[in-house]
Amino acid sequence: MKNTRLLAIDSATEYCSVAYTDGTRLISRGQEAPRKHADLLLPYVQEVLQDAGVTLADIDAIVVGHGPGSFTGVRIAAGIAQGLAFSQQIPVIGISSLAAMAQQTLRLHGAKAAAVAIDARMGEVYFGTYVAENGLMLQKSSEQENEIVCTPNMVPQLSAEHEWHTAGTGFVTYAEALPERLIGAENGENNVKLVASDVRFPHAEDMLTLGLHAFLHGQGVMAEEFDVRYVRNEVTWQKLPGRE
Repeated sequence: MKNTRLLAIDSATEYCSVAYTDGTRLISRGQEAPRKHADLLLPYVQEVLQDAGVTLADIDAIVVGHGPGSFTGVRIAAGIAQGLAFSQQIPVIGISSLAAMAQQTLRLHGAKAAAVAIDARMGEVYFGTYVAENGLMLQKSSEQENEIVCTPNMVPQLSAEHEWHTAGTGFVTYAEALPERLIGAENGENNVKLVASDVRFPHAEDMLTLGLHAFLHGQGVMAEEFDVRYVRNEVTWQKLPGRE
């Protein structure tokens, strides 16, 4: 039985990246390049596949960052992923930008729990919390059932059950307000331990880890059925042109 071959694509934030794995090798490209995602992603795909010695026809599924993040960035990656997957009639697997950053804190720093916030502009953050389970960062904490968008002073306070690694640009933009809210400083509570990390953006490499788990559990969808998750519900996404 051959190993699963996955290609991951992401441009939901200022960082865009592409990665490939067949279970034994990992090949990736990426850089922080705002406003250049549309120019970089397809060349990255070609480079990664060439370095891996495979073609698109060898890929079992396309993993893509489905948001939240930049509306334009999310659309670019989703459109490319849909087009590639549709051409081969292989499934698309959407992975949360926030979950990918949480996974990165586990990969780089061995984090057991992560609080992730992306600067959502307009005085808000995209926010989610994740706890490690069997090598995966999953939404298991009682404080946060769903990824949300809110002002920094409305994020849920964390529990002292875990040591929380922080990740994302939200912790850069709101370097004081966000941690103070998470530990309940305004209420005089400070039993929650936060560990600042250097993780600012999601990487396709970490989406592969989460994507493989999703693929093996049958969570992929065909290209025409794929949808993104902006979190801000007033924004809509059109699927492949001409398809309902």
